[in-house]
Amino acid sequence: MRILIVEDEYALADVLKATLQKENYTVDVEFDGEAGLDQGLTGIYDIILLDVMLPKMNGFQVLDALRREKISSHIVMLTARSELDDKVTGLDYGADDYMTKPFEMKELLARATWSSTSRTASSPAPQPARP
Repeated sequence: MRILIVEDEYALADVLKATLQKENYTVDVEFDGEAGLDQGLTGIYDIILLDVMLPKMNGFQVLDALRREKISSHIVMLTARSELDDKVTGLDYGADDYMTKPFEMKELLARATWSSTSRTASSPAPQPARP
């Protein structure tokens, strides 16, 4: 599974990358919105971890551009912006998930694992028996 991290805090990006690599994910990192958009548009990522407050182009703009180009990567907004309106904006633009900083690495790993299993599930969920 391939993950793109778009995060301008170098220390956090390094910790995320190292932790995800230990879990056997292939990880690329970009530090501004324009570079993150360019990488995201390649369509090779299963998951994109996207900060909102980025230089050059904010995360909502990146998200909107990716969805307009029909990029189907699972996109998780990973940001300090915790107001309800910010969460709703991210989800309205097409984010699959929204996590606020600070966050627990264990939770992020669980969400990444869930994302990988939900994207690779090939059979539909079983339907309940009808009387």
